Amino acid sequence: MTTSKSLLFVALLFFSFQGYSQQTAAFTNTLADFNRALELYNNEQYLAAQNLFDDVKDETEDEKIKADAAYYIANAAVRLNQQGADRLMERFVTRYPTSTKTNSAYLDVADYYFNTGKYTLARKWYDKVDENAMSRKDRQRFYFNNGYAYFRSNDYEQARTYLERVRDSEEYGSQAKYYIGFMAYESDDYEEANENFQQVQDNDRYSEDLSYFQADMNFKLGNFEEAIKLGLEQLPSSNRQEKSQLNKIIGESYFNLGQYEEAIPYLKEYQGLRGKWNNTDYYQLGYAYYKQGNYEGAVSEFNKIIDGNNSVAQNAYYHLAQSYLNLEQKQQALNAFKNASEMEFDAKIQKDAYLNYAKLSYEIGNSYESPSQVLLNYLEKYPDSDSRQEIETLLVDSFINSGNYEEAMSLLENNRNFSDKQAYQKVAYYYGLELYEEGDYYKALENFEKALAEPRDPVITAKATFWKAESEFNVNRIDDAIIGYKEFDGMTAARGTDEMKNLDYNLGYAYFKKNDYAQAVNYFKRYAENSSSDGPRRDDAYLRLGDSYFVNSQYWPAMEAYNSAIANNVENSDYAAFQKAISYGFVDRNETKIEELNNFLNRYPRSSYRDDALFELGNTYVAMNNSSEGVQAYNRLIRDVSGSAFVPKAMLRQGLVYYNSNQGDKALERLKKVVADYPNTPEAMQAVSTARNVYVDMGRTNEYASWVRNIDFVEVSDADLDNTTYESAENQYLNNNTTQAIRGFENYIEEFPNGIHSINANFYLAQLYFREGNKDKSMSHYRFIVSKPNNEFTEQALARLSQIYLEKGNYAEATPLLERLEKQAETQENLIFAQSNLMKSYFEQGNISKAQSYAEKVLQDPGAEEKAKTDAQVIVARAALKNGNESRAKTAYAEVQKTATGELAAEALYYDAYFKNKSGNYEASNAAIQILAKDFSGYKRWGSKGLVLMAKNFDQLGDAYQATYILENVIKNFGNQQEVVAEAKAELARIKAKESETNSSVQN
Repeated sequence: MTTSKSLLFVALLFFSFQGYSQQTAAFTNTLADFNRALELYNNEQYLAAQNLFDDVKDETEDEKIKADAAYYIANAAVRLNQQGADRLMERFVTRYPTSTKTNSAYLDVADYYFNTGKYTLARKWYDKVDENAMSRKDRQRFYFNNGYAYFRSNDYEQARTYLERVRDSEEYGSQAKYYIGFMAYESDDYEEANENFQQVQDNDRYSEDLSYFQADMNFKLGNFEEAIKLGLEQLPSSNRQEKSQLNKIIGESYFNLGQYEEAIPYLKEYQGLRGKWNNTDYYQLGYAYYKQGNYEGAVSEFNKIIDGNNSVAQNAYYHLAQSYLNLEQKQQALNAFKNASEMEFDAKIQKDAYLNYAKLSYEIGNSYESPSQVLLNYLEKYPDSDSRQEIETLLVDSFINSGNYEEAMSLLENNRNFSDKQAYQKVAYYYGLELYEEGDYYKALENFEKALAEPRDPVITAKATFWKAESEFNVNRIDDAIIGYKEFDGMTAARGTDEMKNLDYNLGYAYFKKNDYAQAVNYFKRYAENSSSDGPRRDDAYLRLGDSYFVNSQYWPAMEAYNSAIANNVENSDYAAFQKAISYGFVDRNETKIEELNNFLNRYPRSSYRDDALFELGNTYVAMNNSSEGVQAYNRLIRDVSGSAFVPKAMLRQGLVYYNSNQGDKALERLKKVVADYPNTPEAMQAVSTARNVYVDMGRTNEYASWVRNIDFVEVSDADLDNTTYESAENQYLNNNTTQAIRGFENYIEEFPNGIHSINANFYLAQLYFREGNKDKSMSHYRFIVSKPNNEFTEQALARLSQIYLEKGNYAEATPLLERLEKQAETQENLIFAQSNLMKSYFEQGNISKAQSYAEKVLQDPGAEEKAKTDAQVIVARAALKNGNESRAKTAYAEVQKTATGELAAEALYYDAYFKNKSGNYEASNAAIQILAKDFSGYKRWGSKGLVLMAKNFDQLGDAYQATYILENVIKNFGNQQEVVAEAKAELARIKAKESETNSSVQN
């Protein structure tokens, strides 16, 4: 028994020992592998260590070894930056929650990320650490690292929480105080910052940085001398970025101490933030130059300040303006003063800037708003200004000098704070003159009456009286005009005026128009015989003197007057020669009349009175029973002047001659041609009547009845009523009874739309409507005239109707009328009118070649007036521009500039500036634009275009401030000039984009 038990025990012991020996060997191998892996891990061979730890983890059954292996596998993954490293670490903590390495795992990973500069990841793992489970040393490292990680994330509140816990640490204290101080510095708490910095200033590690910070802090605390001292000490050893900032600190400190000369070199060395200055930087350097009297240097810095809208900008713009003034650059100064005056940060600067802006506007002109408006606005804003009297004086002068009288009147009549009656009288008078020159006589009258209502200046009162009378003459108030002329004649202040020189001439015309020819003779004779009379007017006075005698049947005195006109070689001496010739007929000198008429036809072959002369010549031959010569004269008229209104009359006379000489068939041929070619005319009606007599005498009444039945305009039974109705209206017309005449002609046309006198009635009614200013009503009647065959009124109707269409801008309707007028015009005046307006009409319709062709015709016509030639040069210039021929345009505009006035002068001056810009002569271009602003401020289109061009000039001259400010004001003030504003916006965007590359204050 004993032996068996012993054997059994021995056997069990054997097996047990054998198993234990195997397990011990396996464990020993695993532990060796684990130690080799740990050695690899400690030698930073993380991938090899990780692979071996994986093997150990798979082979061992020991939970502690598994946990440790898992810990190192996850740590290696973190250090190898492997994907899923976070999950491996999380899995380790979850799988082995009781492992002693859990807290150190968090701390190790956090420290690893911290040491590799991944502070956000570090903070994530630091948040997992249980600080109570750490050693004191690990805890201090945890506090500092976590604080520094928050610091790097700009979370200063959390950073301070951790760093404050180690500020007394022997290992981390200096660093903690430095960063706490830096955070206080960044938060502008310079006292706390200084306190912390002072505790670490002996640490070589921070000494350089602290010198910069302390210089900056002293600057920000207003300790400028200390800031300069510290900055100068640090400057030699500073790096590039710090050197730039230290120069700024030193320069600005000198600036704040008023030591501008010392400030300049340091301010210039500043490189800006990220290579860009801002508006304040430019201001400081500019102001330093300004205080040194270096105005060019000041301008070069101030004018880089763009988009400024604060007290610094207002101050800068004010001193920029002063700098420009010192450099005699007044246009630039005006813009800068205007800008400073629009800002309200400093009321004193604003007021003084506004005063300077107002004065400069008066002196050099203003394209943004009228100088008068600027001066008035100043008085409204500062009614108690010490400069009030000076500004009021300038205001009066500006009204007179600007030439923009319409706006001046509006300002004077609507501004309750300004009541200078003398200025009001002058402006009303000059505005009346302007309206008179434009042909707006009714409005001119209104303004002359306003001037006379404030009789402050005797000379202005006298002149207003005269021009009021002139306006009344032009609206057919003849009696009122005569009263006005005589009132003017009785004024002492009228003596010596230019108006007095021509008073007799004007009175002569007034009586002439009133049909009081005896009085007209007195005044025309006195004017013509006055040696001081105006040459062209004196010549015209002889003509009208002759006409006055002629109408009063005083033919010998009439011929003497006509002879005087011819001897003086008056412009229309052909008229005088013709009148003289026909006067011989009235004194029974028909042979002399015939001789004079033949002389006239030879001397004046192109005269517009050629048809009159031929008709009179034919009539005179017939009257002297020389029918054959008479018929030949009529034939010459019909052949040579086929468009004349005398042609049907001549044909009618030929028919009568043939009828009276018993040549019935020849008579009928002539008479029927009158009826066929000139229906519905008095000549046609007379031809029908005469043809009736011929047919009756020839016994061919059936032929007459058959012929007359086909003439639709003949209403023989109504002829007496037709004549009576017409004559009634015509008598009112001849007596200047406008209202009754209009009513009479309207009644006639309504009753006899195709009556015997329908052409005359329509023409006279059209003229009356036109004269009364009712041009729309006149149009249908002028159209009636031009729709008929050529008659004595065709030319005038064509001129009037085309004029109305032109005034309406209806060039398509005006063109065919003007073309017809050009072909039919008998007067040089109407020919030039047609050609000059055809060039305008074709240009407006885009037919450039025809516009140019007509412009050349006008320029080559020696009889064309200067204004017509100026208009032609403008068309040539515009056409050349459209065709890209800028050289031709430049030459043409130069010619325009010599004679043009008003808007054409503004256009020519703009292109003068334009071509100077194109040639790179930017300052000369700006000088031309300044003249445009001063002398032609009322023409907003050219003023706004000039401003955009000026902005381009300033951009080329390196003055970005002027360029951008001008463009911004164009955009703000000229919204109705859409094309100009669009160009200004594009230019502004381009310039700002360029400036934003160096100025951080510019918002592109």
